[in-house]
Amino acid sequence: MIKYTCLNPISRIGLDNFTASYVQTDTYKDADIALVRSAKMHDMELPDNLLAIGRAGAGVNNIPLEECSKKGIVVFNTPGANANGVKELVLAGMLMAARDIVGGIEWAKEEEKNPEIAKLAEKEKKQFAGTEIAGKKLGIIGLGAIGQLVANAAIHLGMDVYGYDPYISVSAAWNLSRDVHHIQDVTDIYRNCDYITIHVPALESTKGMISREAIEMMKPTTVILNYARDILVDENAVVDALKRGKLRKYMTDFANPTVVGVPNVVVTPHLGASTEEAEDNCAVMAVKELMDFVENGNIRNSVNMPNCDMGKCESAGRLAIVHMNEKNMITKYAGALGNAGVNIAHFTDKSRGEYAYSIVDVDSPATPEILENIRAIPSVLKVRVIK
Repeated sequence: MIKYTCLNPISRIGLDNFTASYVQTDTYKDADIALVRSAKMHDMELPDNLLAIGRAGAGVNNIPLEECSKKGIVVFNTPGANANGVKELVLAGMLMAARDIVGGIEWAKEEEKNPEIAKLAEKEKKQFAGTEIAGKKLGIIGLGAIGQLVANAAIHLGMDVYGYDPYISVSAAWNLSRDVHHIQDVTDIYRNCDYITIHVPALESTKGMISREAIEMMKPTTVILNYARDILVDENAVVDALKRGKLRKYMTDFANPTVVGVPNVVVTPHLGASTEEAEDNCAVMAVKELMDFVENGNIRNSVNMPNCDMGKCESAGRLAIVHMNEKNMITKYAGALGNAGVNIAHFTDKSRGEYAYSIVDVDSPATPEILENIRAIPSVLKVRVIK
């Protein structure tokens, strides 16, 4: 039996994909696999028996990736599963920025006991007047799963869309509307767009990407939308620009002391993926990734190990080996199998940075002694029998 644990509430629709071979445990240290959403794992000890972690979402800042890699624990995420939910919130953010919807709602609440509210509304509504988004220029930084959905939806809303992504995938390019202008220099977006939304991963290289210098290039009527990660934007520079009238509004999904309560900042409490559909989609995808890894050894959508797929095992046995990406590692584990008289039928080995992963199909089952011999090879992190 494979034991799984949930470190956060995980959609039942996802968990129902587990077969009878899987049993849930509330004891994290006993689990073979773990599912997580936002639980902070950096202060949690990683059990030696833990094989994999499935993040039901895209961001993995709450998971100690390097420590997982050192112990041979594969970490998965679910890119694109919550993309539509985030896309819809971005569109809502643009509409809220264009029309002072929030201000109008708050005014109505303040006047709720006024019997003359209908008449007063006709006088006061001009203070909440805004603009339409049709015909405006939208700049999108990052054309991945979310960015491309935002781009295509904005085209249908009549916006003039400009996209910047020097690393755009072939799949994303095919899915992108032909009406999106592909920009080679991100400063063109900073200088010319009325709305700017960012959809890139939170990396050291992207931290503070929308910087003070970038903001200074923008028009004073520009609206910045951040529904990706707060660290992507220099929010101190944003607040300063808003106070000086250098920006129109800042729409963000990340509540923190820097932006909450600042005039012309609209903050939502990390609602991007908080839809029933997104939570279901992420859970289903995470469970299927974990099951394919446990049952077949395949890795899809890992954030710390290479993707590696050999389908289902048709041989007598299959081994999965996580090891350091060093010279002669294949020779060493192949030698351990050969010395025991085990023939390799098929194998694949993929690397990602310092780490590598091998799937090895053999013509006869591997004995416990063979497994111990492979585990004894320096720089082998984890070995397990799939079949």
